[in-house]
Amino acid sequence: MSRKLVECVPNFSEGRDRAKVESIAAAISAFPGTAILDLELDADHNRSVITFAAPPETVVEAALAGAARAAAIIDLTSHTGVHPRIGAMDVLPFVPLAGVTLEDCVALAQRAAAELWKRLRIPVYLYEAAARRPDRVNLENIRRGQFEGLREEVRTNPDRAPDFGDPELHPTAGATVVGARKFLIAYNINLDTPDLDLAKRIAKSIRQSSGGFPCVKAMGVPLTSRGLAQVSMNLTDFETTPVHQVFEAVRIQAAEAGVSVAGSEIIGLIPKKALEMTADFYLQVENFQPSMVLENKLAEALENRSGLNEFLDALAAPTATPGGGSAAAASAAMAAALGAMVARLSKFDPAPYEADRAWFSEAVQRDAGAYNAVVAAYKRPKAERQPFVDAAMQGATAVPLEVLQRAAALAAALEKLAAESPSKFASDVITARALAAAAQAGARANVDINLAYLPDGDFKSSVLAAISSN
Repeated sequence: MSRKLVECVPNFSEGRDRAKVESIAAAISAFPGTAILDLELDADHNRSVITFAAPPETVVEAALAGAARAAAIIDLTSHTGVHPRIGAMDVLPFVPLAGVTLEDCVALAQRAAAELWKRLRIPVYLYEAAARRPDRVNLENIRRGQFEGLREEVRTNPDRAPDFGDPELHPTAGATVVGARKFLIAYNINLDTPDLDLAKRIAKSIRQSSGGFPCVKAMGVPLTSRGLAQVSMNLTDFETTPVHQVFEAVRIQAAEAGVSVAGSEIIGLIPKKALEMTADFYLQVENFQPSMVLENKLAEALENRSGLNEFLDALAAPTATPGGGSAAAASAAMAAALGAMVARLSKFDPAPYEADRAWFSEAVQRDAGAYNAVVAAYKRPKAERQPFVDAAMQGATAVPLEVLQRAAALAAALEKLAAESPSKFASDVITARALAAAAQAGARANVDINLAYLPDGDFKSSVLAAISSN
């Protein structure tokens, strides 16, 4: 079963104190299912980029933990660096990585924005696919004036008001720009000269906003520590404008000015396909195909391995997740898949069963994520633990309750299908109904166990009322 993953690439206004940046990364990685993929610091920019991946159910909380830590240790009133910024956590993009859409990431961005204001009183601007205004799609429009300029203008100019929060920046953490976007490559080319004007001229000629390449944002900045000038770029769609195309354009224009390229650098991560495109261009391999790459061929072979075996291996492993709750949801998914098969063979509409199969397949991961959230809550300091435990237990109860209710509805649909489908499909329907019954029993057991840990209140009462009807 494919895992749903979101990539998150927050940028922080700290690139000179590694201990501070690593403490932010530690706050992010404390959440279940979260993997830090990359951590980059740049002293000249005084900026860091942390790349992490997490399932949709935990990615927002992980990002918020990073934002809280950044707000506690970064003071923009004393911050200097060549990169534009308006916040301690300056930018927070959500990127679809596996099993999620750009629209899903927009919803995550909106949730993160609301919580940043609610919990930390940091105002938020939405950009890229999450933007609520056309002029805020582009990040540079929002960041105009930087922290110092925006801090004053937002108080008097309604047009600069944030999308979430009051028109008043956080006194030290500023504001954050949150959005959803496709994969972005942060790519810098260092010129073997300190001539900043040359870097700025080249940047202007290649960026989309000045009539250059589509999907390219660029600016010229000084690298004081190395005595060089840099063309700093974001490639927002590397398939439209690939890396090698902008490198060649910068190299040629620098050469015309009598300057060579000292080197280039990738900030964060780059998709393998982007490197394949570059290799194909420079090597001019006449028969090049992605399938010729060893790692691609291996990945293809592994993908052909049974997803069921992969899930069963995880289920048999000596870990708490996936466990009984995930198995219950998987049983319901199989029941729905059999229902869809019988419906198709009987010339009935399979759509309701396919919808159930998709929902239960997702619930497999949701149940595991909810349990991991409980474990993470219990690891918090004792003084602040209980509210997080209560919230996590509600989530760990809500998922199996939803599985129980939806499995009951599926069982009723399968009972109807048994009466209407040809008798030659009886064994298939009987198996589907047994799987649906197992799903209900397993989900109910999970709910019953969790009830003992729920505090008395409206949520517990609602759960008791719900299970009394199932």
